[in-house]
Amino acid sequence: MRVLVIEDEDKMRSVLRRGLQAAGYAVSEAEDGEAGLPRGLEGGYDAIVLDVLLPDIDGFEVCRRLRRAEVWAPVLMLTALDAVDDRITGLDAGADDYLVKPFALGELLSRLRALIRRGRPPRPSVLTCGPLRLDPATRVVSWNGEPIELSRREFALLEFLLHHRNEVVQRTTILLHVWGDRPDEQSNIIDAFVKNLRHKLDRRFDYPLIETVRGVGFRLRCPERE
Repeated sequence: MRVLVIEDEDKMRSVLRRGLQAAGYAVSEAEDGEAGLPRGLEGGYDAIVLDVLLPDIDGFEVCRRLRRAEVWAPVLMLTALDAVDDRITGLDAGADDYLVKPFALGELLSRLRALIRRGRPPRPSVLTCGPLRLDPATRVVSWNGEPIELSRREFALLEFLLHHRNEVVQRTTILLHVWGDRPDEQSNIIDAFVKNLRHKLDRRFDYPLIETVRGVGFRLRCPERE
């Protein structure tokens, strides 16, 4: 099994190299994102151990670029950042697991074995609706090839609507699947986020996309020919 380690701290990189080699892995190393990204793009790795706080291209961006290039080796991210938002950012960037420093080498090896057993994840299908394209793997949304910047929650809402395109989706269903809240909470928050999406999609491109079904919910209208 071949593992790529991208870590800027010499001592940590040495510990990882020795521990992985002792566990039977063939190890390649890179001291920063500039060096690690091209090695990752070469492919052929069974897993990648990737530090987040790199001095040039951070680990989040390295992971994003690997996924955009359709490199699907499992990625285990390492970081001293323990905030929930940072873990979410790492997973949204395409990482498969997240380990906070300091950690026990045994736990890293166990997680790595689990990722390798699981194998390379299949590439998620790109979701489309007319000229709209949402790629869950790279988290890129575009209209006729022009990128559209969405917040994390806007992305999640649009992705859910695309999975149910041309269907009327109830407000309670959207709340449960996008926010995870109970149906009686935050009843107006969907309207605010739908308004944001319309501003970024419908009004910007003069193409009515999200329809309000009064008293029920919303429907993402797509051309029937798709």
